[in-house]
Amino acid sequence: MSKIAKAAVGLMLVTIFSKVLGLVREQFLAAAYGTGLYAAAYSTANNIPVVLFSIIGSAIATSLIPMYNKLNAESGEQRALDFTNTLINIVIIICLIISGLGMIFTKPLVKLFASGYEGQVLLTTISFTRILLISVVFVGLANIMTGYLQIKNNFVIPGLIGIPYSFVIMASIYISLRSNIYILVYGTLIAILFKFLFQVPFAYKKGYRYSFKINYKDPAMKEILVLIFPVVIGVGVSQVSAIIDKSLASTLGTNVVASFSYATKLYEFVQALFITSILSVVYPKMSKLLVGDNMDAFKVSLRKTINIIVLLLVPIAIGASVLAVPIVKVLLQRGQFTYDDTIMTANILKFYTIGIIAFAVRDVMTRGFYSLHDSKTPMVNGIVSIVFNIVLNLILIRFLGYKGLALATAISAYIGLILFYFSLKKKIGNFEQHKVFLVAIKSVVSSLIMGVAAKFIFEFVSNLLGAGIINEILSLGLSVGAGAIIYFIIMYILKVEELNIVIEMVNSKVKLKRNK
Repeated sequence: MSKIAKAAVGLMLVTIFSKVLGLVREQFLAAAYGTGLYAAAYSTANNIPVVLFSIIGSAIATSLIPMYNKLNAESGEQRALDFTNTLINIVIIICLIISGLGMIFTKPLVKLFASGYEGQVLLTTISFTRILLISVVFVGLANIMTGYLQIKNNFVIPGLIGIPYSFVIMASIYISLRSNIYILVYGTLIAILFKFLFQVPFAYKKGYRYSFKINYKDPAMKEILVLIFPVVIGVGVSQVSAIIDKSLASTLGTNVVASFSYATKLYEFVQALFITSILSVVYPKMSKLLVGDNMDAFKVSLRKTINIIVLLLVPIAIGASVLAVPIVKVLLQRGQFTYDDTIMTANILKFYTIGIIAFAVRDVMTRGFYSLHDSKTPMVNGIVSIVFNIVLNLILIRFLGYKGLALATAISAYIGLILFYFSLKKKIGNFEQHKVFLVAIKSVVSSLIMGVAAKFIFEFVSNLLGAGIINEILSLGLSVGAGAIIYFIIMYILKVEELNIVIEMVNSKVKLKRNK
């Protein structure tokens, strides 16, 4: 677990830099276009290719790693590489078909994602979407390169792909303000291409060699199709839910669509930093453990991963809920992004961050099932939770408006978590789940105390320092820092085992840097 922990921390450090740059990118976008027509049209058009491919991309990303490890163990590296090339070429063909169909039926596609759009915002979104649809191909190739590098234990480069992406988009925003909004759209297309191109030299260094071959009769392709199909269905249903969320949001106004987009980006910052960073490292290891029939080690790895994620995310969720308004204000409120936009985005963020704990633990359990070559169980559980999400969306939007959409997402996440827990327990038996509950209880209690303290410290310091962006940053920074210290002191007193693992991970990285 020591090597895995160090790799996870290394990826976190890289992700911090990449995602902080991503937040700066969102600040540029918010200041330039606020929550107006262009911001709403751009966020919708930019989201459509991601949603279209994620159905296939998620299936590939989760299925490639265990299948590659299996083929490599059974038949050698070249056999696994041939399979990867077949997969890449099939993905290119599928993505080109998706892009072509999307360009033909762009208007109904946009109306599906944003049923409330009419007039100029609809025409603008259609125009943006036609340009960005080709990016589906780039997203697909980038996903496969990421999976290949993770198989080869290179987690840093996939964590860095957001850096060229952010720089290109920030440059595009700057130029678009002085020329034409379409500079931003074409710049985004180039930025997405860079996510793929950035990884290619490093994949070649690790031994990847491309070949234009498609072996349709490859038995491994038939096997992965059996594995992928339930994932495609499960992710497809999930994307239907996401489409409904955004479509309902579009009926409440373009400002609501843009606010959801900004809140999602802040949510994804935490998700990428902790969930993706840890799972990117742990998932290939879990797959290898099962290839070697080491179920006991698999259970330990699964439990410790859940505990570490709970330990890290519970305080973040509660802290972000308590300090949502000042967080959004400091990060986004400038230029065209107003105080009203801050309040709306903060309200959405509160519910999203509460739900992130459930989503994170579900992701760990889902990867556990995929490592066991069981994609049917996550599919069934995912469908049930998504049905709840859709029903809750339709009910809560009538009473709570846009807040109802965010609340429905959080509630359905915990419904899904309960389903996943019982399914996992049935699948692998006892994995000392009582230790997970114990860590969760300690973390919630510690986080609630931290939340109260952080809120009090923020109010006291902000009243003492007064208004102004520098003073607001200082107030927020002091309250977050003090809250983190309080939380970890309480958890240390409560003797949480995983806290020691986190401390050892950090210490090892600090020592490594000093030695350098």
